[in-house]
This record gives sequence, C-alpha cells and structure tokens, in this order.
Amino acid sequence: MTERGRWAWRIWLPPLLTIMIMMATVAYQRGHLLRSPTTAQLVLILTGSVALLFRLHRPVAVTTTAVLAGVLLPLAAGHIVLIDVAAVVALYTVATRCDRRTAWTAGGLAAVALTAAAIPWQPGGLFDLANLVPANYALIAVALGVAASDRQALLAQVRERAELAERTREQEAHRQVREERIRIARDLHDVVAHHITLVNAQAGVAHHLMAAHPDKARDALAGIRDTSRAALDELRATVGLLRTDDDPPDSLRPAPSFAEVDLLIDGFRQAGYDIRVTRTGTPRPLTGAGDLAAYRIVQESLTNAGKHATARRADVRIDYHQAHLGITVVNPARPGHHGPGTGHGLTGMRERAEAAGGALTAEMRADGTYTVHATLPVTDPAQPR
Repeated sequence: MTERGRWAWRIWLPPLLTIMIMMATVAYQRGHLLRSPTTAQLVLILTGSVALLFRLHRPVAVTTTAVLAGVLLPLAAGHIVLIDVAAVVALYTVATRCDRRTAWTAGGLAAVALTAAAIPWQPGGLFDLANLVPANYALIAVALGVAASDRQALLAQVRERAELAERTREQEAHRQVREERIRIARDLHDVVAHHITLVNAQAGVAHHLMAAHPDKARDALAGIRDTSRAALDELRATVGLLRTDDDPPDSLRPAPSFAEVDLLIDGFRQAGYDIRVTRTGTPRPLTGAGDLAAYRIVQESLTNAGKHATARRADVRIDYHQAHLGITVVNPARPGHHGPGTGHGLTGMRERAEAAGGALTAEMRADGTYTVHATLPVTDPAQPR
C-alpha cells in the first residue's frame, strides 16, 4: 500500500468504525433488538463520527464536538446511555497531538460532562456503578494517547541521537582523513626537499670537479646515486602507508628514527656541507611521534640551510634534558635572502613539534645567522610521566 493509501485509511477508517459500533449499540440494548435509532440519535451519532475526519488537524475542536454529541445522546428519545466511541477516539487524538496539560484538561472535562449526562438515565440513579463508565473510558483514552505520544517522542529522540552519532562519526572520520593527508604531505615534502637538495649539491660538486679531478667527480656521482636510492626508499616507506593489507610486507618500510640522525648528517657532509654537531646530556631514546619529529626537524633545518643559507655550513646542537630534548640548528644567512622552495618547510616542522607535544621557533638573528630551535618531550605526551 502506498503512503497516500495508508493516509486515506487513517483518515476514513476510524469514523466508519465509530458509526458502525455506535449504530449497533443503539440498535441492540440490554438483549433487546430495537427497530432503528431515532432521527435525533442518528444525527448525534453522525455528527460526532463525521467530525473525526478533521481530528488530526483540529483535535481540540473535534473533541469538543464529539463530547457534546455524546452528552446530548442520552437526552434524545429513548434516553440510551452508551460508550461514546467518537469521544474516545477524539480524546486519544488530543493526547497524541497536543501537550499533556491540554490532553488531561480535555479528558477531565469530558469525564465530568459524560458522567453528568448519564446519571439521570441510569437504573440505579446516582449510586449506580455504571456512572463510573464514562469517566473511565474518557481518562483511559487520554492515558493511552499520552503513552503513545511519549513513545513517539522517545523514538524521535533515539533517531535524532543515532543520526547525531552517525554525523559525528563521519565528521571524525573526515577529520582523521584530513590529518592523515596533511601528515603524509608533510612527509613527502620533507623527503623530496631533503634529497633533491643533496642531489643538487652533489651534482654541482661533480660538475665543478669533472675536468680537473674526475675521480672526485666520480665519488660525487656515486653520492648522487646513493642519495637517490635513499630518497626512493623513504618515498616507498611513506607511500606504503597508503597501501592495503593485501600488499606484500616488503612494501611497508619503517619510518626513519632519530637514532639515524648521524647518517643523515653524513649525507649532507658527503654533499659538501660543513656540519658541526654538539651534544650535551645523557642520550635518551625518544618514543611516539617525538622520534620521527626530531629526525624530520633536523632534516628540514639542514635542507633549508642548503637552500637559503649564504654558505654551506651549519651547526647542530642536541641537548638532552631530564624531561625534554632540545634541538638547535644555526646557519649563516642574511635578511631578505630566500632560496628556491615552497615555504612549507617551516610550517611542517612547527606542526610536527606541536603534534609531538613540543614547540618550535625560528628567527633571524642580528649576528647574521638563522636559528631553528625545537623542544620535544623525551616521552610520548600521551603516556603518563
């Protein structure tokens, strides 16, 4: 059945059933089959029942009409007292469509009016137990309507909460995807910028030495080969994060660690850079995001030094403290000097440091040096210290 068909049955069926039930009740009273309802009874029954057609849009007005028809019905010829089915349906509708105060007020007034209309015509008079019937069915109709309304409200809340939870899950998934994309883009930037800088420097050395010192030029070209291989390995490790679980295990390589920082610095030295390293404190292993962040910060700082510095020289200071690791990279520079690059390196370093629970600053000093200083926690910030 279509939605339109169900709506039509919902509108027409209650009035039709009400007419049939009330006509049968009037025609069959106390075991005696009556000939037919009087004109007054027929008019009152039809008035209350037909009014139900509008109960969903005008519940209070329809309830008033149905209850008044039920009150007048015992006054018609025959003085028959029966359950006013139209009033029951109308009171139930009021309880489901209106607030509780309106529903119980309508139920109370209907109970009083219908009981008062029935008392004069009961065989036992005022003390006949049948006098309680109108009040019972009126209040029960309201109670059932209120319960149905509460159930609908509860179901609506459950649906709303489920939809909210679904939206929240989707938003969280999108947020995680965005963060992962930024992280991978940052890794790709660091890897490509670092190794391309080294390759460019080694190519310049090879070109300079090709004529006069071919052996040394050959060493520089070998360095280009090794640097290119290292770049491919790191790119493979980074892109491996995007692979599926069905890919072979060798497609997933570990990310570089700060323990490999000496190899990183040696690569710059082989490319012709003068890198001086100073260490203080007792070395302590880094865990979590801080390990990779420390490696990438040194890598990107030296890469930027190669692109923007006025000389191929840099000082790296690594200070181990009780609760944190300090990294300082200083290279000669001058204000307004900008080498080739996208400008994302400094932003990426700062984001890495903050993601690991640390901080990073970079500044041009008056003595003609550019300084990058990072502070990273020795332990993962997610773990209790």
